[in-house]
Amino acid sequence: MTMESAPVPGAGQATAVQAHTVHPPRRGDGGTRELGGGRSAVRLGPAAQLLGADVAALAVTFALCAPAGAPWAVIAAQAVAQVLLHAYRGLYRLALSPSVLSEVPALLGLALLQWYVTMEVVDAWAPAHTFGWAVLAYAAAAQTAFCACGRAVVHRLRHRAAVRHPLSTLVVGQGTVARQVTAALCDHPEYGLRPVGRVAPSPAPDEEVPARPDGAPLPVLVSPQEVGRAVVQNSVRHAVFTAPPETTPDGPALFALLTGYGCRVWLVTGDTAVATRPAGGRPDHLWGFAAHPLQDGTHRPVGHAAKRVMDAVLAAVGLVLVAPLMAVCALAVRVSDGPGVIFRQERVGRHGRPFVLLKFRTLRPADAQESATRWNVASDGRMSRVGRLLRRTSLDELPQLWNVLRGDMSLVGPRPERPFFVDRFSRTHPGYQDRHRMPVGITGLAQVNGLRGDTSIEERARFDNRYIETWSLWQDACVLVRTAGSFFRLGGS
Repeated sequence: MTMESAPVPGAGQATAVQAHTVHPPRRGDGGTRELGGGRSAVRLGPAAQLLGADVAALAVTFALCAPAGAPWAVIAAQAVAQVLLHAYRGLYRLALSPSVLSEVPALLGLALLQWYVTMEVVDAWAPAHTFGWAVLAYAAAAQTAFCACGRAVVHRLRHRAAVRHPLSTLVVGQGTVARQVTAALCDHPEYGLRPVGRVAPSPAPDEEVPARPDGAPLPVLVSPQEVGRAVVQNSVRHAVFTAPPETTPDGPALFALLTGYGCRVWLVTGDTAVATRPAGGRPDHLWGFAAHPLQDGTHRPVGHAAKRVMDAVLAAVGLVLVAPLMAVCALAVRVSDGPGVIFRQERVGRHGRPFVLLKFRTLRPADAQESATRWNVASDGRMSRVGRLLRRTSLDELPQLWNVLRGDMSLVGPRPERPFFVDRFSRTHPGYQDRHRMPVGITGLAQVNGLRGDTSIEERARFDNRYIETWSLWQDACVLVRTAGSFFRLGGS
């Protein structure tokens, strides 16, 4: 469907077309990936650290309390059950004011439940290793104590990291509460949120402008365009609403904009009747203000983690299985069209993040500008027979399995587009930018419904957003089956 490109220009090369798409921060969801020095460095986030502390506590507890010769299958099942129960109880959620003491009741209750079920299972499965109520109580108490100690260490490390490396934050709201919340964030760096601007769509002329810790006035952002630029320029990771988005002017649009950029959004308000406790969560606060995270409908971390695991496994298996076919395609391109078997092109992925997409080269563009701005080359006379065959059978897409394995893409998701067209379509087609709420994919719901090549962008965006709003692993499996059924159907992209 899209024009191929020569290798992406280096930093010193100027291109005629500038990408207008803004690129959001790397860790907007509190994730664990940062880029530095040209190579990705993986760091464990708070959730992963807490999970590690819990698993370590369970291992120590088993070593001290479990009967000798206890079935290892039971031990493994309890470890899995512990992680699932803690996740269900919200013990891995990021909190503004984490407290081990507030977690102890949940840790103890879940530990008692785990060990009671383990006692019953061992009694039925391996009566020779059964244990009584005294061991159950001792094991549950020990596990709770070890979990609490491990979590205290994690919270302490996170506290120190927050003070040393605060994350840029926007405060959305106006009035007394907005000023007080901004002052609290400036005066208490232990929260790890450093205000860099305040969003007020309709600020009062005589309203006092809060100041940053260095004494400079805090910028007031009025339009969504200013908010978008501020997110990019300041690498904003968090946004704090001081009133529910649905009750404020432009609140829903700002919420969608900020979550689309990958920012973690909080509701911090002094109205306890509004800031109700989220289901399954624990009360949280920011210097006495009631607080809880706001999430859009696509925030499903467990499901997305399962999707990522499925992508990685299937992509790895796929690369092994199609390696001979890819070798034949590469040889055909080399013989027919000369050097440069693989071409690389910048595309826009989840939350607007750029990445380099790989394909077999089917056409050599005249220059980088043509590659970035020409929409369709299906009828280009410069394309060789090999190139036409690869495009019509979609075999030119096979190298994208490596993009999936790297984590740039998913097997199923909205098709990625070039920055030039993302900017154009986002301005002319409502909902197009919302496609970037999920990882982009090799295939998608729009593609299996025939929307590929030179077809309606508005209809594609509609199908892509429908896929995101109704996403499930089963839907991914159905799309993959439908794609496999039409993979060699002559039509291509």
